Amino acid sequence: MLRPFGWNLESPLALALIPKHQLSIGRLLPVLAAALVASGETRADETVTRPLSFVGDVLPVLAKAGCASSGCHSSPGGQNGFKLSVFSYDPEADYASIVKEDRGRRVFPAAPDLSLVLLKPTQQYPHEGGERFAVGSNAYRTLRQWIEEGMVYRLPEEPALETISVDEPLRVVARGDEGQLRVTARFSDQSTREVTELADFKASDDAFVEVHGNGVFKVGTKSGEGLIVVRYMGEVAISRLSVAPDHVLPAETYAGLARANLIDEHAIARWAQLGLSPSELCHDSEFIRRASLDLVGTLPTPERVRTFLGDTDPEKRARLVDELLADPNWADRWALVWADLLRPNPDRVGVKSVYVLDQWLRESFRVNKPYDQFVREILTVTGSTHREGPAVLFRDRREPADLTTTVSQVFLGVRFECAKCHHHPNERWSQGDFYQLAAFFGEVGRKGTGVSPPISGSPEFIFHAPGGNVKHPVTGAVMPPKPPGGAEAAIEAGHDPRVALVEWMVAPENPFFARAAVNRVWGAMMGKGIVNPVDDLRTSNPPSNPALLDALALDFIENGYDLKQLMRRIANSRVYQLSATPNETNAADIEHFSRAYRRRLPAEVMTDAVANVTGVADNFEGMPKGTRALQTWNFKLASDTLDAFGRPDSSEDCPCERNLGTSVVQALHLMNSDGLQAKLANKDGRVARLLAGDLTDARIVDELYLAAYARLPDDEERALALAQFALPEATRQTAAEDILWALVNSAEFVFNH
Repeated sequence: MLRPFGWNLESPLALALIPKHQLSIGRLLPVLAAALVASGETRADETVTRPLSFVGDVLPVLAKAGCASSGCHSSPGGQNGFKLSVFSYDPEADYASIVKEDRGRRVFPAAPDLSLVLLKPTQQYPHEGGERFAVGSNAYRTLRQWIEEGMVYRLPEEPALETISVDEPLRVVARGDEGQLRVTARFSDQSTREVTELADFKASDDAFVEVHGNGVFKVGTKSGEGLIVVRYMGEVAISRLSVAPDHVLPAETYAGLARANLIDEHAIARWAQLGLSPSELCHDSEFIRRASLDLVGTLPTPERVRTFLGDTDPEKRARLVDELLADPNWADRWALVWADLLRPNPDRVGVKSVYVLDQWLRESFRVNKPYDQFVREILTVTGSTHREGPAVLFRDRREPADLTTTVSQVFLGVRFECAKCHHHPNERWSQGDFYQLAAFFGEVGRKGTGVSPPISGSPEFIFHAPGGNVKHPVTGAVMPPKPPGGAEAAIEAGHDPRVALVEWMVAPENPFFARAAVNRVWGAMMGKGIVNPVDDLRTSNPPSNPALLDALALDFIENGYDLKQLMRRIANSRVYQLSATPNETNAADIEHFSRAYRRRLPAEVMTDAVANVTGVADNFEGMPKGTRALQTWNFKLASDTLDAFGRPDSSEDCPCERNLGTSVVQALHLMNSDGLQAKLANKDGRVARLLAGDLTDARIVDELYLAAYARLPDDEERALALAQFALPEATRQTAAEDILWALVNSAEFVFNH
């Protein structure tokens, strides 16, 4: 056997340096020479200040170098036989892969500089990933010292990382400014360490600010606010950068703005920071249409519009809001919002179970059940899936992990799904956090028919079954119930852990529950959440107005979790009542609510709006005649309009998100729908009824505009509409049909504005 310099080519060092099929003196000599030179250079300037560990020191180096990314050694198959866990979610496996796998070929304690984990990332030996750090760099010295010290996994009594912070979370900067972010890690023993060099930095808008891997940033030429997200070993912090607007408005601009309630106070304060001036208040016709569609999902009748427009009482808008909140249609409109999130797949649980849950949701909103009670009844339910509506949730989501993703997203506004398999890439949640939350559902018992065929008549019974548990999928450890960010729950033997979870959720100091609820309602009424998406509350996705979100959540709690009061607060604010027409300061505003945002009507609201304006109700299979789309309870009830406008498919994995975008399908459907034409020409429809009286053509046009837009036509619109009656081939019937068809096919009809 060839032994250059007396070395055995089957030794751990030789195996670490060169794959077996490439063993040759020609390949080995340059590597050894470079490594020995590097060894001498490194030892010359190295200063050992404290013992190092794999968990506390090596993993951060690997993460910063990109080794643990999905595009490198954390890809499903790893790279060249070397695999690491994604985001280091399994540090024990990563340690074994580096230190023990393949007879320890990746490390060489006797000569640390000759370790493969140093030779490859420094490109002293061919590496497909390129150079990840330089010889003699801090990363190099950290790995080398760790190997030399014996490759300790975790030091005795080593403190755990708790949080990270940025030196200046909010900076006021100028265009073109450069700066340096510094990141500090705090540990469980209250010690701190600067980790700037090992942190990852990402700008939310590269056009606003550019940030480099060492935390150095450069501000661009835009005004407004930008965000830099900082990550270090699963912890997340943010730094907000604020650039003064081009035109700073005088303080008296904001001092003179009317304030209806706390919403306006916090919104105006935010506009002043950003140099935004709000749009004017919307017209009364816009308000009655907007509020009616948002609160009860129904167009106001022409008669109601005329009365409202003619009312001179300055309090008429507040009075209208109260009337709408007392309208029976309110329950159907808002039960639908939560039905999207909770409605199960009828092919899994049976149509009867779906119907029972739907009716429970509607009844809960009919009585305006306090939101905390609403959630408590869902999460702690026991009983039959054919009698207790919330029990259907536990029939559909049968595993604790499935319940965890739904409950966290719907009721806490936290997307936990990523943490099911690995550390959340955008938040501090780990696999341990996920399965500790799942442990609250480990004692849910079931008896009877489980997943059932669509027409199954068999119920399933949900009950508390003491003794169940949830295990960590990697370590196999039994996970104690612990809410995200909270303390481990103290649950007495024989007590249902779900009760403890709800108690934690509804506590006033809970950082998620009330904020998630008010943000969801705000998003439904304003077209966008204060945190957007509405169910993605996390450090790296901060609210556009933190003070407003916190104040609204506190007001919600103080008012007994009253959803109607929350909606009353929003609808009565001047922010809600602003026009959608922008001014020179807020044309680019898409998140601070200085103007109303136009949004397309949801599928059921749109379908009912067509029925309202044409005066012809829809017929849904298996439902009583005259049933509104908002009253449908099963996505399998056929409707081309509902499908075209984005009705959620509950056969998918809910929570189902509404797609409120526009599409060619929607436009073509309205333009060519035989159903719409049949409604327009119906002998009992609105057009026929208007023509049967003694109304003039001009009055008919007015009535059609009031029905569709909640306003009268302007002079130009009236002239264009009246011209349809004068066309040679037209009759009064066809002219009126054409006018109403054109109104329904307009953006003003399809959008709430």
